[in-house]
Amino acid sequence: MRIISLNLNGVRSAERKGLSVWLAQVRPWDVLCLQELKANLDDIPATLASVDGTHTAFLPAQKKGYSGVGLMASAPFTPCFGFGDSEFDAEGRYLQADFEGLSVVSAYFPSGSSGEARQQAKYRFLDRFLPHLLSLADKLAEDGRELIVCGDVNIAHKEIDLKNWKSNQKNSGFLPEERAWLDRMFAETGLVDVFRALDPRPEQYTWWSNRGQAWAKNVGWRLDYQFATPGIAARAQAVSIYKDQRFSDHAPLIVDYDFTLTPLPSRGKGAA
Repeated sequence: MRIISLNLNGVRSAERKGLSVWLAQVRPWDVLCLQELKANLDDIPATLASVDGTHTAFLPAQKKGYSGVGLMASAPFTPCFGFGDSEFDAEGRYLQADFEGLSVVSAYFPSGSSGEARQQAKYRFLDRFLPHLLSLADKLAEDGRELIVCGDVNIAHKEIDLKNWKSNQKNSGFLPEERAWLDRMFAETGLVDVFRALDPRPEQYTWWSNRGQAWAKNVGWRLDYQFATPGIAARAQAVSIYKDQRFSDHAPLIVDYDFTLTPLPSRGKGAA
């Protein structure tokens, strides 16, 4: 099972840069988690929304040209739009797909880099999202199901996860409070940072500023993750960050798992 997570920084822009063509080249992939659509449903390119053999769901933000998440899969799934928070569900930050034995989430955490108001919004999101993760993990465990949370977290966890960590300790994305939240999340949920479990090397980044020569000099941040429950995390076989072609200021994060993706069994009459 190949899962790809990618912040698009605008789905129409990414499509113009060849996203659908690349997706056809790297198939078979099973789940594609997208963040920052910056598009309404009617504006999502048909070439992406109707890729042959895929099942899709999108949650745009209510604000036009802002945020939004999507999920595409090789098997049918039951979608869950939002995590029950009116403020952040309206911003299109959470989309869950339920399969047999597995749930996959595409999540887009707020950025606080534009100013104090958005930093406070980011803290509100973190405060509300952790209880949801704990509840979801408990519920799925009772059902004997695994969880993979994919997306742009907008936090670099450790010093190894960004190039210039010393000069960014007071900047959003590497604040002590944000990093401590990730520590707490890992400790309380038991979720595993799948990329780091397989690849301990430095200078492995998924986002580069458009300023200066950040991309050319690999002055980046690792902001995109796949968090997984221990059972499915242990079945991760390979991880990679695709950098041969650019679709946005983020790079696709790819993880291959020893798992067969299948739809939920039919629940009979009245099943969704």
